[in-house]
Amino acid sequence: MSDSVDIRQLLQSWPYDPENAARIVRGDDGREILQVRTPLGLEQLEMQGRPDGVRHHAIESALEFHLQRFANAQATGREADFELSAEECAELFSEGTLYYLRYLQLFQLKRWAETVRDTARNLRLFDFVHRHAVREEDREHLEKWRPYILRMNAAASALLVLEQGDATKALSIIQTALDQIAALEELDDETFRFERKRSRAALRGLQAQVKRMQPVSPLEQLERQLRSAIERQEFERAAELRDRIRGLRAQQSVR
Repeated sequence: MSDSVDIRQLLQSWPYDPENAARIVRGDDGREILQVRTPLGLEQLEMQGRPDGVRHHAIESALEFHLQRFANAQATGREADFELSAEECAELFSEGTLYYLRYLQLFQLKRWAETVRDTARNLRLFDFVHRHAVREEDREHLEKWRPYILRMNAAASALLVLEQGDATKALSIIQTALDQIAALEELDDETFRFERKRSRAALRGLQAQVKRMQPVSPLEQLERQLRSAIERQEFERAAELRDRIRGLRAQQSVR
């Protein structure tokens, strides 16, 4: 066995800073690699496939393996008999944590597309386990975090389309996620209640930011000015603005 390599010099070249703890670098073969600086060392995650680079069951991930098993069960008419054992669920839970650790850093790096990819992947995991786990405790194990992952997926999706200049679509994505979180079945679980409240607040905050960035139509500008005039008790100004608003609405109705 060869001597271990002292990475102290590498760590000294990148001092730990919680505000700058992740970076994307290129491997020797040109592939992108995610590196995370921790207080005690350095973690490295693959950007494609499983974050640890391990291929379980000779394919990309344990989830893909079990989805393939389910597809085979469907093809042979044994869908009703398909189940996930406690051991298989434990394997899927551990694997899902790896993707969570990656998308958490990707979000901080504003890599929206990859964050959407990984959160959508873990939502598939949530749904799959919830439908097919043998034990009820396994079926319910991930549900307490569903509000959080819906929030992360929606936020990354909205920010991605916002970068493309589509504020209206971003607002639609956020509202859909808010509706999904509101519609979740109530769980008698403190973590679930906390994550639901926190996620709704975070999405509403993002929603407000996007609304402020939206282009304002001439009609909306006048309506805002009218509200301001009324608040300041500038009644003559308010009357003038009402007339202009009526005129603009009349023009729009003719079109």
